[in-house]
Amino acid sequence: QGRIRAEWDRKVQKKKMELNFLWQIVAVLLGGYAFVFWFLKKVNEWYYVGRLGKTEFPLPPGDMGWPFLGNMLSLFKCLRTGDPNHYIHHLISRYGKTGIYKTHIFGRPSIILCRPELNRRVLTNEETFGLGYPKSVFLLTGEKSLHNVMVAEHRRLRKLITSPLNGQEAIAMYIKHIEKNVIQFLDEWASMKKPIELVEELKKATFKITTFVFLGYIKESTFRATDTLFTDYRRGLMAPAINIPGFTFHKALKARNKLLKIIRSVLEEKKAMAKSNEPEGKKYMIDLLIDVEDEDGKHLDDEHIADLILTSLSAGFDGLSMGSLWGLMHLAGNPQVFKKATEEQEEIVSRRPSTQKGLILAEIKQMHYLAKVVDEMLRMTNTLALFRKAKIDVSINGYTIPKGWNVLAWNGAIHMDPTIYENPKNFDPSRWENMSVKQPGAFMPFGAGTRLCPGNELAKLVMTIFLHYFLLNYKMERINPESPLYYEQAPLPLDNGLVRFTKTT
Repeated sequence: QGRIRAEWDRKVQKKKMELNFLWQIVAVLLGGYAFVFWFLKKVNEWYYVGRLGKTEFPLPPGDMGWPFLGNMLSLFKCLRTGDPNHYIHHLISRYGKTGIYKTHIFGRPSIILCRPELNRRVLTNEETFGLGYPKSVFLLTGEKSLHNVMVAEHRRLRKLITSPLNGQEAIAMYIKHIEKNVIQFLDEWASMKKPIELVEELKKATFKITTFVFLGYIKESTFRATDTLFTDYRRGLMAPAINIPGFTFHKALKARNKLLKIIRSVLEEKKAMAKSNEPEGKKYMIDLLIDVEDEDGKHLDDEHIADLILTSLSAGFDGLSMGSLWGLMHLAGNPQVFKKATEEQEEIVSRRPSTQKGLILAEIKQMHYLAKVVDEMLRMTNTLALFRKAKIDVSINGYTIPKGWNVLAWNGAIHMDPTIYENPKNFDPSRWENMSVKQPGAFMPFGAGTRLCPGNELAKLVMTIFLHYFLLNYKMERINPESPLYYEQAPLPLDNGLVRFTKTT
């Protein structure tokens, strides 16, 4: 019995030793994993922050993320939910509401700003902050575009193109064309027997409208080719700048070259008509850009015009289609707002003389409540951020923004800040009845300073005309009103905005 007991004790002891050894291995593995995790999370911090040396003020709070990837995985996770502001909420919960944070996204060390006064300061100070968009944007927009030219040249170009884009005479001239196409598309959607994907339909509609405004009439086959090429071009703007066959950027670069060829052919045709003294007929954006000259009598060259038209089409495409989408969605989902906006449109039309056919600019200027609807839509349709880059070391709010770092003015977070806008998730156009209470910089959907979007009035005109005719003559029913969202330049419904249109008059 003693021998059996001793044998049992020996086996138990051996088992304990084996378990202890196993636990030691587990502890070493866990410790090693923790060390590797800690080390990798510190690499970007050491590389980007450590090499700055001593700065007058500390860098903002934040986290530089993983080597190479930075914090893009966290950002992508937020984009999949349709709300990039979740990323800002994470920073606030972790580091407090400082309104300024350091991070590493889009392949660059970056500073995120999400306070009105800070964003406005950066966006209006072009001497200290230049553009900081990804490399793919600079390469695809062209050397002569507004994105890439130096400050003095940008001011000259902006002065020249403001009138063709936003001038009252130009805006009034575009109304009839926009109106005709809006009515055509709304009628077409209402005549369909099955639900439509509003996201795709609005892309087609706004692209056709803007293409005609910029270039005038082009052959249907050319238009279809342009539409396809433009889709490829747009996809490359935020893609890695890898110019190798098979990559998105390479395909976008090829699309850009083909698009420029189309635009130049239209340019040559327009100039040939002018030389032969043929009657020009109605002028379009391209005509106005050909005619415009500075105080020295200098005209824009063809490369300037082609790059300006391509980048203006690109900038307007997403803004117009997404703005119109959410304008329609919010009106359809808010009966009281729909009723009040409709009553305003009916009253304006009732005062119209019997000889007048269609909208005129004076009527659009009377649409005060609808203008508030558009502003509220712009507030809630959050863009990701406006990209800038610090030209020198800058001190803001007791923190240093290092030279060469990207600066992201995250206006979307400001537009949804409950300390600035009461119940920010509610669609409430009446909040704009007292604009005096809003802080400077609290509402900048088109940017600010000299880089303010030069086509902002044209964009609002298209959206206003879409909403005007929708309110008067149509109803829209969402098939999946609770559809989840995802983010692509703006929040989009996962079902692609599946709706059914009906004509009411």
